[in-house]
Amino acid sequence: MTGPVPVEQPAGQVPAGRPDRASVEAGHRIHDLLPVLIRAPRVDLRFVVPDEVRRPVHDALGIDPLRGRISQVFLLDTPALALTSRGVAVRARRVQDRRGQATVTHRHLPPSQVPTAVRSASSFDASVDVVPEGFVCSASLVHPVDDALVRRAACGRTRVTRLFSKRQRRFYAAHDPDGPALHRLVMLGPLHVVQHKARLPELDRPLRAQQWFFPDGSRRVELSVRCSPDEAFDVTRAVKDCVASRGLELTGDKETLVRRAVMQLLASGGAL
Repeated sequence: MTGPVPVEQPAGQVPAGRPDRASVEAGHRIHDLLPVLIRAPRVDLRFVVPDEVRRPVHDALGIDPLRGRISQVFLLDTPALALTSRGVAVRARRVQDRRGQATVTHRHLPPSQVPTAVRSASSFDASVDVVPEGFVCSASLVHPVDDALVRRAACGRTRVTRLFSKRQRRFYAAHDPDGPALHRLVMLGPLHVVQHKARLPELDRPLRAQQWFFPDGSRRVELSVRCSPDEAFDVTRAVKDCVASRGLELTGDKETLVRRAVMQLLASGGAL
């Protein structure tokens, strides 16, 4: 790898408020994944590629664009982007033919800084955004939510706080005590996302591809694969080699993707 990226606070500290990128820079590279993730029960590795690459992503991965699962993603933030600027992501998702999801994510938060009771919950997810220079670790709590409730919240007919469990609300506040209260957030969107599964001969596990459609007509594809912490390094290398051999290039992380989406939604009036 070619250089360090900001990934986490020093051990034993919990990030509060907007991340100070100079202070959190730890120089972690891909080979440092295991020490950071060792306490996570499972890991999602994520890779972002543009849709305007040398070969269309669907063609490169052998995906049938008509067989994807459609979802609507609502991003929650303040008009001043208080959450996006602090490395926090809060969203609600409606999913075709399935229950929806509400998610609270703290970026730059490795599993070792999450209490054991939270880390061992079935709703906990550790994720790693793999970028050209290294990786960024995040921690999330995911909660199933009824489609009708998401729709009511999006229309302003119920409070957005009803989308989130008590554990999620505590998780949101504990790791960003100076951030805006959940009830002050507004729902932006929806963005349309289409999810596919790809099974490639180079990989021993399925690869998920989510194609995000932005208000300006551009698209980004997020690739993700699930593995155990001790597999993270090898799986990362395998996915990167597979992606490169098929003419695709990594361009950035999920934080950049979400920031772009939120800014475009605000510019378009907050809804599509």
